[in-house]
Amino acid sequence: MSLENIGYNRQLAEAFEKLDLERAQPGRVVWQSTYSYRVQCEDGEIAAEPTGKVKAGDLPAVGDWVAVRPAAADEMGTILAILPRTSAFSRNTASKGVNEQVVAANIDEVLIVTDLDRDFNLRRIERYITLVYNSGASPVVVLNKTDLAADVESVFAQTEAVSPGVPIFAVSAEKNQGIEQLKNRINQGKTVAFLGSSGVGKSTIINCLLGEDRMEVGEVRETDGKGRHTTTHRELVSLPGGGAVIDTPGMREIQVWGDEEGLMEAFPEIEDLTAACRFRNCRHDSENGCAVLEALDSGHLDKGRFESYMKLRAEFESLEVRKSQNARMEEKRAGKRFAKMVREVDRHNPKRKNRDS
Repeated sequence: MSLENIGYNRQLAEAFEKLDLERAQPGRVVWQSTYSYRVQCEDGEIAAEPTGKVKAGDLPAVGDWVAVRPAAADEMGTILAILPRTSAFSRNTASKGVNEQVVAANIDEVLIVTDLDRDFNLRRIERYITLVYNSGASPVVVLNKTDLAADVESVFAQTEAVSPGVPIFAVSAEKNQGIEQLKNRINQGKTVAFLGSSGVGKSTIINCLLGEDRMEVGEVRETDGKGRHTTTHRELVSLPGGGAVIDTPGMREIQVWGDEEGLMEAFPEIEDLTAACRFRNCRHDSENGCAVLEALDSGHLDKGRFESYMKLRAEFESLEVRKSQNARMEEKRAGKRFAKMVREVDRHNPKRKNRDS
């Protein structure tokens, strides 16, 4: 496989050369499980594990470009370094703590998949769009299972209202309808990731793009409309015509990560109104001269959209507080470790202790 087909370019080649690592070669992480990885190199796919130095920092994620040193047959190769990322879709894995998990890296677009049967939820779409903007990638909404929808045009219009400027596609993966439009967006060197709840048809869409049943597909339960987690790990696969797609396990709700920059892009009408508020630091709560509240009262701003914006903003603010608390605690722990180290040195070197005193 040519690495250029899945995104390797001049900038990555220059970053790799600067590392100047003996017997290393560039590759892309295509599969991940704890500390085990599979890396696609120019000559084929190899199994590899990160060095202790890499484990001590940010671990590789599916989609990462890495410097890898192949090993002898039937032995694990070694991931020596991660090349600079252009984007990273992350989530917070702890509800009360601060722990970033990179879901996928170096992605150009994230296809947010929802079905028109039982999964359709405007508030979830807004959340996903916000997080995609924070990742550095571009969001695309895919409305799947149009064959099961009574009024596709109405649902499409509702989605447009909460996705300003975001491309939207209505497809039926089961009937292989509308897939060609998606395929035309993925050309050589481009990477797209699929995101959505279990059972919305992400793997089925990818199979349609591949032209073969490569990704496992599960049935949706009739009792609650939820799908079985047929995709249990993240995986990058290359498309026959060039480009790559990343399949992810179903995620019904994602804890926010990043800052409010993505919120500004996902809710541009509220940001425009904010600029017209009387007070620069307006909270849109009960302030006089709040243009957002005035638009809400007059009906020019949808109530559900406003509440979604405020909920997400509160989550980002809470995340920032927890990050600051975590940083202070880590600084305190580092201080204690240093003090303990000094005491140990003094205990083993009495002359140094007497000289300092």
